[in-house]
Amino acid sequence: MHPNAELVTRFYDAFKDKDYRTMQACYHDEAEFQDEVFTLKGKEIGAMWHMLCERGADLSLHYHHVEADEQRGSARWRAGYTFSTTGRYVLNKLRAEFEFKDGKIYRHRDRFDFWRWSRHALGVPGWALGWSQMLRDKVQATADRNLRRFIEGNPEYKE
Repeated sequence: MHPNAELVTRFYDAFKDKDYRTMQACYHDEAEFQDEVFTLKGKEIGAMWHMLCERGADLSLHYHHVEADEQRGSARWRAGYTFSTTGRYVLNKLRAEFEFKDGKIYRHRDRFDFWRWSRHALGVPGWALGWSQMLRDKVQATADRNLRRFIEGNPEYKE
């Protein structure tokens, strides 16, 4: 197995164990992360995983199809969890794409069907508005606000 495939495997194994410190160690200091909700850089990425691991009481994760070479990699994964805002169970299916630098994850892009996610997480409002930029913007703003509060309230992220 290529060392970068081992890195991705280590990352997802740590995520399954809610070991955010190992997840953080997989990222380059100048890393960038993006998904349908977050656009983050550097230490923000580790803080997001920390927050999600800490708050994901019933989080279950499965990953497969890990592939990587010297520069790029990918994986498919799914996460099941209760969305805290609504108490609804979500099963989210994602495709991850990676770029590597200095033996670490340098760019990480997770892609998922936002409308499908919103139907699970939000119910009827997600079904009716999950396709709209308005709902996407609201979810992104709420997630960003929650992450900023988490960072501010956690001395580990003070510089």
